Amino acid sequence: MTDIARMVEQHILEHESRLKHVDELLAHARKGAGNLPEYAQIRTKLDELAEKRDRHAVQLDDLKAKAAEEWQQHEIEQSGLMGVWDALAQDLERLVERLGK
Repeated sequence: MTDIARMVEQHILEHESRLKHVDELLAHARKGAGNLPEYAQIRTKLDELAEKRDRHAVQLDDLKAKAAEEWQQHEIEQSGLMGVWDALAQDLERLVERLGK
């Protein structure tokens, strides 16, 4: 597995961990809100938050579907000059890996 593939995998695992945490919080909030008199207001807010969660989950699914190179290009475009330096370093790392074989 290349350094890029490991980095992508780690990035996705971090996102999945956060998604799981959000799911747990939503479940806990729904359970706790059921007993409150202002349940309707709280449920509206929870529904809004659940929609945000769903949108981010779709983005995560899209990220998982991308190949490592596509993901790398997307990250470069989002990070400006720092991304250019990282891309250059990653290209050099791949070259060094090939030379070492």
